Amino acid sequence: MKRFECVPNFSEGRDKARVQAIVAEGRGIPGVTVLDVELNADHNRSVVSLVGEADPLLEAVFCMVRKAVELIDLRHHHGEHPRMGAADVVPFVPLGNATMSDAVALAERLGVRVWSELQVPVYLYGEAARRPERADLAVVRQGGFEGLRDAVKTDPARRPDFGDPALHPSAGAVAIGARPVLIAFNAYLTTPDVGVARKVAHAVRARDGGLAEVKALGFEIKERNRAQVSMNLTDYRKTPVHRALEAVRRDAARYGAGVEESEIVGLVPEDALLDAAEFYLQLNQFSRDQILERRLPGGPADLSGKQLAEPPRGLQDLTVQEFLGRVAARTPTPGGGSVAAIAGAMGTALGEMVVAYSTPAKQTPSPPLAALTKELIEGRGTFLELANADSDAYEAVRTARRDRKTKPDDPAAQRAFLDALRHAAEVPLDTARLARRLQSRLEVHREQTNPALGSDLVSGLALLRAAADSALANVSINLVDLREAGMPVADLEAERDRLSGRP
Repeated sequence: MKRFECVPNFSEGRDKARVQAIVAEGRGIPGVTVLDVELNADHNRSVVSLVGEADPLLEAVFCMVRKAVELIDLRHHHGEHPRMGAADVVPFVPLGNATMSDAVALAERLGVRVWSELQVPVYLYGEAARRPERADLAVVRQGGFEGLRDAVKTDPARRPDFGDPALHPSAGAVAIGARPVLIAFNAYLTTPDVGVARKVAHAVRARDGGLAEVKALGFEIKERNRAQVSMNLTDYRKTPVHRALEAVRRDAARYGAGVEESEIVGLVPEDALLDAAEFYLQLNQFSRDQILERRLPGGPADLSGKQLAEPPRGLQDLTVQEFLGRVAARTPTPGGGSVAAIAGAMGTALGEMVVAYSTPAKQTPSPPLAALTKELIEGRGTFLELANADSDAYEAVRTARRDRKTKPDDPAAQRAFLDALRHAAEVPLDTARLARRLQSRLEVHREQTNPALGSDLVSGLALLRAAADSALANVSINLVDLREAGMPVADLEAERDRLSGRP
């Protein structure tokens, strides 16, 4: 059996119901599995990954394209990502014993059907291209929907491979092709200046002398007030993910920017992530046969042979409703210490937003504000870690207390209990220390922030104060237990009093 992946991109990333209606067409075809659906509102684009054998997969993708033609009108579509069709690009990827020639044949079959049944012109690209220049999708899509709509009428070089020299009035045209596995990889910069992102994209992409098999564009992501370098790694064996990231980081530094975070859109080969792990961990003489799951029969499993359950989620992975439900439940964790840390994270996030809007669009933040943004981003992540650490610390105290009761004459059990108690006091102390520091840093730069966001800044500062006060209350409770156990607590008390503003 020959299997293929198909990764159609649709020009809709804001209306979730519309995307669900398109994807539902593919889910309804027996023998086809929808692996992943990604929506991006700024790009106004969705990416779907399906897998199946040739005939059912072709049927599923055709039905999805048909629904997209019905629901999406490019005359009213706006987004950061280039596009020329409602169903913009449809690549087939051979898997297992399927060949690239098989994938090309599948692309051609779909192209014929899309034109004959939907009257949407088709351009063959990638390995399926019938003209050498059309191997590059950017060449096919040059000018976008509006530019191609005019050019196709007069320029013979822009005529579609299937269809008349005129675009569908609302659905444009579709690029259908075949390619190897591609990794869609985006890096968000620490600046909103899209000019920086475009310069970095120019430096890293292959066609301008950058990295092999890398396509890159710079976008402004208005929702996040960040510039993005959006990349397609068309052969991750020639340019792996970590090399692309380091190149972006290096070139962004030339303009006083850094990489805030990155993301992978859609699915990614396991080996690509392992390549990155080996690079960043600086592993020497590492064999992938050392990976436990690869040595166990039947795939990921624990040593008893049972399939591994989904890993437990941290507090930061919960929805707001789930987190509040856990807090409200009659269980000891998460409690006040975790809530204090989450409040700190919320206050910090508001501070980040205020600082982000305090630099005019398309300008690089001043060095002080750039430094403050970096501190706030790191602080938000630390607060989330402390929220989990607080719950873990309390659970460790409960476990150690039980062990001490069952082993009253065991010095090790007594010591473990005292250590757990002290750690349970140190974690909220760290939360309070961080909250006070970030509160002070925001106060120092208050005059440099945008007055229009004054209420947001007040809210952020109030949350940071609440985080510190709540965390210090937790410290005090734990100090009582430590004193009763005869542990020295003078250092913890002194730090608590300092952070509380006590003389």
